[in-house]
Amino acid sequence: MIDALPTTAITTPIALRRPAIVFVTLAGLTLAFILLNIAIGSVSFSPSEIWQAVVHPKTSATTGEIIWKIRIPRAIAAVLGGAYLAVSGLLLQVYFRNPIVGPFVLGISSGATLMVSFVMLTSLTLGMTVLSPFMTTIAAFVGAYGVMMIVVAVASRVRSGITLLIVGLMMGYLCGAATAVLTALAEKERIKGFVLWQLGSFSGFKWSEISVLMIFGGVVLVAIYLLSKPLNALLLGESYAASMGVNIRRFRILILFCACALAGMITSVAGPVAFIGLAVPHMARLIFQTSDNRLLIPGVCLLGAVVTSLCDLIARMLLSPVELPLSAITAFFGAPIVIGLLLKRRVEM
Repeated sequence: MIDALPTTAITTPIALRRPAIVFVTLAGLTLAFILLNIAIGSVSFSPSEIWQAVVHPKTSATTGEIIWKIRIPRAIAAVLGGAYLAVSGLLLQVYFRNPIVGPFVLGISSGATLMVSFVMLTSLTLGMTVLSPFMTTIAAFVGAYGVMMIVVAVASRVRSGITLLIVGLMMGYLCGAATAVLTALAEKERIKGFVLWQLGSFSGFKWSEISVLMIFGGVVLVAIYLLSKPLNALLLGESYAASMGVNIRRFRILILFCACALAGMITSVAGPVAFIGLAVPHMARLIFQTSDNRLLIPGVCLLGAVVTSLCDLIARMLLSPVELPLSAITAFFGAPIVIGLLLKRRVEM
């Protein structure tokens, strides 16, 4: 169970001092990791070379191409991906009042994986070589949001969060079973590419994809922040939230839609990225020492961006030029930290 703090507990100047320091620190770390991800790679650049490429991208064709078309999009994608997955996980943990719920528990990742398996393991592209670079993203988008619509439809008919959680898990198992069948019947050459996609990666992002993520994801984030007070009321129970004037049925659907939308956006373009949505909300609660969503929503955005950017940097550089699976790095990096924080603070989530 997630403990809720009274919203008045963080309104004094003294109480606000710690969150302000944490926000400044996380913002600085986010900027630092963006710069590191731009500067460090298989080809290293000096700060002066990076500055010249940023200010005058056409003066150095090679440096400008690498920085503007490869490293900057990837660095921004890691920041957005970490922020969106972390907020998605926070929403679902508040909704289910369960600390082990993440954005992919409702089957979003499994739905995206199933549709991608159709494209990569079969001849679903029908020889359309022009659309082939975009088929994987389109398929993942359709699968993620297809499962999301099913979950939202079920949420409009049932009241129990446990029932909805079970439905999401069953959707994940069904999609996983279908994916396993397709994998068993596929050719070996096709399986390798599909397995690599399942590992998750922020490489290969284009500016058009970054623009879509920033516009649509930004709108969803603003909407979520405007729901901070109803989310705080929901922490104290649906009965209390209803007494405060919250339309529970409509609010539940809105929470699920926003959480699935953020997770679906990242899964459709980067593949499944594990751990972030599950663990970052825990880390944010321990760092900020509150359950007030007015602080946690921007807090998990910054913390998710920091953790994901760091993990992406480690995945690229630890055994360079070989790139390690991002999901493996996020799990190895984050799980011990969360366990250690929980043991140190002796917090019961």
